[in-house]
Amino acid sequence: MSLFKARDWWSTVLGEKEEFDQGCLCVADVDNSGQDKIIVGSYMGYLRIFNPHPVKPGDEVQAEDLLLEVQLREPILQVEVGKFVSGTEGLHLAVLHCRRLCVYAVSETLGNVEHGNQYQIKLMYEHQLQRTACNMTYGPFGGVKGRDLICIQSMDGMLMLFEQESYAFGRFLPGFLLPGPLTYSSRTDSFITVSSSRQVESYKYQVLAFATDADGRQETVQQKLSSGKKLVVDWILNIGEQALDICIVSFNQAVSSVFVLGERSLFCLKDNGQIRFMKKLDYSPSCFIPYCSVKEGTINTLVGNHSKMLYVYQDITLKWATQLPHVPVSVKVANLQGLKGVIVTLSDSGHLQCSYLGTDPSLFQAPRVDSKEINYEEFNAEMKELQKIIKEATKTQDILPQSEKHRDLIVTAEVSPDLDVESQAIDSEIKAEVVPSVTVKVTMQSKVTAQKPYLAVCVQAPLAVTCDQFTFNDLDPGSSETVVLSVFLKGNFPPSELEGNCVFSCNTPTELNPEGIPKFAQCKFKLPLRLVCFPAQPSKSANHKLTIDTNKPPISFLTIFPDFADPSEDDQANALGFQFLSGSKITLLASKTSQRYRIQSDQLEDLWLITKELTLRLEEHFKKQNCKDFACTFSGSVPLQEYFELIDRHFELRLNAEKFQELLSERAIQFRAIERRLLTRFKDKTPAPLQHLDTLLEGTFREVIALADAAEENQANMFQAFTKLKSATHLVIMLIGLWQKLNADQVAIMEAAFLPLAEDTQELGWEETVDSAISFLLRTCLSKSSKEQALSLSSQLSMPKDTSRLKKNISLFCDRLAKGGRLSLSTETATQQATGVPGGCATIPESDLEERAVVPGSTAVFSHHKHTAKQKSNPGLSEDAAKEAEKP
Repeated sequence: MSLFKARDWWSTVLGEKEEFDQGCLCVADVDNSGQDKIIVGSYMGYLRIFNPHPVKPGDEVQAEDLLLEVQLREPILQVEVGKFVSGTEGLHLAVLHCRRLCVYAVSETLGNVEHGNQYQIKLMYEHQLQRTACNMTYGPFGGVKGRDLICIQSMDGMLMLFEQESYAFGRFLPGFLLPGPLTYSSRTDSFITVSSSRQVESYKYQVLAFATDADGRQETVQQKLSSGKKLVVDWILNIGEQALDICIVSFNQAVSSVFVLGERSLFCLKDNGQIRFMKKLDYSPSCFIPYCSVKEGTINTLVGNHSKMLYVYQDITLKWATQLPHVPVSVKVANLQGLKGVIVTLSDSGHLQCSYLGTDPSLFQAPRVDSKEINYEEFNAEMKELQKIIKEATKTQDILPQSEKHRDLIVTAEVSPDLDVESQAIDSEIKAEVVPSVTVKVTMQSKVTAQKPYLAVCVQAPLAVTCDQFTFNDLDPGSSETVVLSVFLKGNFPPSELEGNCVFSCNTPTELNPEGIPKFAQCKFKLPLRLVCFPAQPSKSANHKLTIDTNKPPISFLTIFPDFADPSEDDQANALGFQFLSGSKITLLASKTSQRYRIQSDQLEDLWLITKELTLRLEEHFKKQNCKDFACTFSGSVPLQEYFELIDRHFELRLNAEKFQELLSERAIQFRAIERRLLTRFKDKTPAPLQHLDTLLEGTFREVIALADAAEENQANMFQAFTKLKSATHLVIMLIGLWQKLNADQVAIMEAAFLPLAEDTQELGWEETVDSAISFLLRTCLSKSSKEQALSLSSQLSMPKDTSRLKKNISLFCDRLAKGGRLSLSTETATQQATGVPGGCATIPESDLEERAVVPGSTAVFSHHKHTAKQKSNPGLSEDAAKEAEKP
């Protein structure tokens, strides 16, 4: 309970399931009796007039408090009280409907029985509106005396002015999009509103009156609804946010202020549009009203917000804050039953309350607590236990929570061991007679009620699926659904990964949330190598060669590649050929005398899938034989120079994309300029010669089409280059991991640094992202000294001018790993590495220092084993290593 709570003087709830808004509340002496009444209109068409007079504050509503209740059968948008009837200066009630404006006289009839006096309303006149109304304002437009005129703003931006019983004229607001709050300033004789451009605009009444009548032209009905002369604005102020309400405060004729309530600010303007003061609000306001202050030269303002709070400001100073029982959509200040300054608030659901400011002290007293002796030993033991739990919880770096033991949703994917007999490939770019496809069966199980179940199947391009999205009817507990789809190669180049992902999502209802809370389950599936390549004859020569060492005798390819090798051909036991659907060939060789395997191809990126498949099948083979000490190593040189060529190719295509974008922008500007000139010529009553503008337009159009085609082709080439770059990156990461014998966590750090993006865009490209990640590793876990750790990295990523810095950092990264550096995201490990030995890396054994090899295209020196001592700049194997890996 808030101490500063609004004290309830009188309150009631209006109707059932009725809606109210800002213009539905008005406080005025509507019956000309000398006392304020509360007039409320609802969107259900009910008009109510109240005269609260409780015996003591907080009493229940009496029947006689409701003076009048009548249903007008049309939604009531706004109610106002003013001098709206000619021939009398008495106050009358104006009610604005969507298509009608009605003015009523509220009168009192003396009663002869105990029920008291009776109130009734009499329709004085009404205006049928040709446009849908939004809001209205009133005042002595043009300086008239003793009467008020009405101005209605329509939903399409027309101001309709009525001189009491007669329609005066209508004007369209220039640049109109959506209606905003509208008010009238009698001191400047101006209408003030806030446009959709978030600008406060003021229009003089005289300018409105002398402008061309929007309804007086001899035009068609359609032109009347959409045309009108643009008005000249008196002044404009950009407030930078949408406005909720506008009020004019003029407590004396010398000075007036314009108050504007924005979405996050309160503005006070002079009558010429200059800002008098502004107050930034740290909450979302819902309504406000300025009123006179006891201090001369200041203005008080009541501001309600969506947190059920009502704030009192004196200019920009917060004087009081009070709690309300509801969110106010309209607030007024009234004098009721001789009580001045009663705050009248109305909520959108019809909670009407009259309250005053005050404090509501709590009479609760906290009981006396018996003092006990403190056992510090128990406290220390409990503190140590809690610290131990906190330390264990903060050790893990996982962001996502651990999977539950019994999951409510289960999704599984089963890949068919054989390719489809009849291919399901659709719109494939491969120029082959038959493009293979494989069937994937996805099963979803739900142990709870699943609402709006949805399944998405994702594979990396250039792979594609026959259908990637599925929707189902609601699943009952214990039920399941199964879908079957096919995966095939769509693009004319090999993918970087032969994996797919299934994501199953739904809403599960609970007692507190019947609509359901979102839940999801996912699984991955591995695609067969036969999907992207087929057996071929081994090739003796190749540009790129890799040698993988193992600690076990070589296994026959007939055993580990039964789906590619032919058992009838004995020569395939040590030599096996693969050919991708795109055309490139890869050869796999096994040494007869040593424990080595060689992978060779003309393209570096093509080695990745075969190398990965080889290591996976070898591990699976020895795992079945319960061999736990099997390991693969790499002792050759990391092919950085060839890797850098792929980086340069990808970066060159990114530069081309920028050039195409600039040229397209230039030609588009030129095309629009020629169009404007041609339109000007064609609109002229006496057109001048075209002077070959049509020829220039046609030529520019052809240039735009040609540039767009070239940009589209470059985009396709860039995507293909990015896929090749990802394949080569996977290969480099794998070779470095085997070379330095990195564990799974360190390989995961390398993958996060070298493969941070699933897609490559102009705004965030691969080069700058990887450069930033590697720079971070070089300044943390791979730093030489604490001075490097203190260097700060740039917080903004932008496309570099060239790739020299990136290639230098990659070489330095390999150099630091070769000298004993280890990858870690822990700051403690990085600090220990930086302070353990001079240079920030562990010492290298003398036996490893005897023989070293230089990485081609870089200055990094890597420690190798003795059988690669003579290797130089050859990107493949050295001559001695090639002799040792005998060809079968």
